[in-house]
Amino acid sequence: METNPATLVNGSFNGVISALDRGLAYGDGVFRTLKVVDGMPLHWPLHYQKLVADCGAIGIVCPSADAFMSDFNLLFLPDEPISVAKIMITRGEGERGYKPSPVALPMRVMVKAKLPAYPESHFDEGVHLRVCETLVSHQPKLAGVKHLNRLENVLARMEWSEPEIADGVMLDINGNVIECTAANLFARFDDVLVTPKLDLCGVEGVTRMQILSRATTLNLKMKIENIDLKRLLTADEVVMSNSLYGAWQVRSIEHQSTKTNWAKQTLANNIRKAIA
Repeated sequence: METNPATLVNGSFNGVISALDRGLAYGDGVFRTLKVVDGMPLHWPLHYQKLVADCGAIGIVCPSADAFMSDFNLLFLPDEPISVAKIMITRGEGERGYKPSPVALPMRVMVKAKLPAYPESHFDEGVHLRVCETLVSHQPKLAGVKHLNRLENVLARMEWSEPEIADGVMLDINGNVIECTAANLFARFDDVLVTPKLDLCGVEGVTRMQILSRATTLNLKMKIENIDLKRLLTADEVVMSNSLYGAWQVRSIEHQSTKTNWAKQTLANNIRKAIA
């Protein structure tokens, strides 16, 4: 079988992923998805910093930044349109069983893809969400880590097929808002911007980190705290964020038989400018 030319495995177009790889067998690894502009990964120092931290959280030695830059140079050309890189790092091959080998060699994968064709209305008018029935389970050791086992997100995303729903809000077992299936969430109450605590579960996105660091430039006070669904629905403004589209305003959230609506506002646009 011919290897996909848009994929590198350990820096090789001819590389293969072993059936014994622990990322395949157990989701034993981490990943990140980011934009590539003019052949260069956007906000790469932050993404690499997070890769190192996430690898450290599960005891994997992260490949060097030089190795990844070599991969970028092979996959992406300076004059190409904006595209997407997905980076995966696994613990590597191992024998059957959960116990990892202390001498396993990490495997790195980089996949090149087109930037999704997001509707312009998502940027200009905002998006519509629903509340997912699938809950995010608590595991403090993995809280914030973008690990390869994302079955909860998969199950949550299977809950709807309506094209007008851009994403789903995911709660934990205590009813606290954690994230969307593929985004972080922010709620503005007057001049205070609140984002959920991720000390028990959830993914800490790089765009979330950027927004936290730029709150003062947006003339907002930043708080990280638990926020339940009832309180979220009383916010003055709700914004979702990820590394591919930056930020979108949430215009409505469906929950059971009700829908909460917000008027068109400017925070998402201001965030996109601040983190560009």
